[in-house]
Amino acid sequence: MLTLTLITVSLALSGASETVLIQGGEYRPLYMSKDSPMQIVDSFELDKYPVTNGQFLSFVNEHTAWQRSNIASVFAEEDYLKHWDNDTSLGKISANSPVTNVSWFAADAYCQAQGKRLPKVSEWELAALASETQPNGSLENGYKQKILTWYSRPSPAVLPDIGLESSNYWGVHDMHGLVWEWTEDFNSTLVTGESREDSTIDTKLFCAGGASGAVDPGDYAAFMRYGFRSSLEAKFTLSNLGFRCASDVKIQSGE
Repeated sequence: MLTLTLITVSLALSGASETVLIQGGEYRPLYMSKDSPMQIVDSFELDKYPVTNGQFLSFVNEHTAWQRSNIASVFAEEDYLKHWDNDTSLGKISANSPVTNVSWFAADAYCQAQGKRLPKVSEWELAALASETQPNGSLENGYKQKILTWYSRPSPAVLPDIGLESSNYWGVHDMHGLVWEWTEDFNSTLVTGESREDSTIDTKLFCAGGASGAVDPGDYAAFMRYGFRSSLEAKFTLSNLGFRCASDVKIQSGE
């Protein structure tokens, strides 16, 4: 049984941590106005797939402080890795399915252990903007509705394996349709409701004002992503929240 488990984990690791180059470009956050300056996103590398249970199991086996029974409560909620049998066994969970029930702290530690980092919101959104055929899928009919349709469905009790859906223009899989994903600066976009009390604005107009001034008020799926991220705390662990890693483009000597 141990041999079989090791083989399964090995298969989960093979190829799953491949990265692809995302060409930099201009990006305007949803909450900015149409006339606001474009944000420049430098080229970066992004994992082709979300991190799997098998990969994360290998990580916690090597870095035992991040095992479920050892992690400090300040770094994760009680539900941290609750879908695993125990610290060292996935039980019936597929090693190739995306790991969830991980906090931002744990996701950040994993990426750092790989010599990487979590993608920034702007990087994630730029990569996720691509359809299967072009970098900016929002120009295609039905693109936004396809993503919104996934958001409207409840998450399955057992998550499928990674990579079952077609990759996007960049060769990245599962940016939509599998799990929500942590980003490095997940909590830097929207102000909290409480912060409205710090100014003289009419708090009753806050939401409506933000939506009407957005770049694309019709991109409801993007509103959901920004709203979801702003609701998170770094210690949160959710059954449909995973992550993938990114890294800066390596400059070759002599270039």
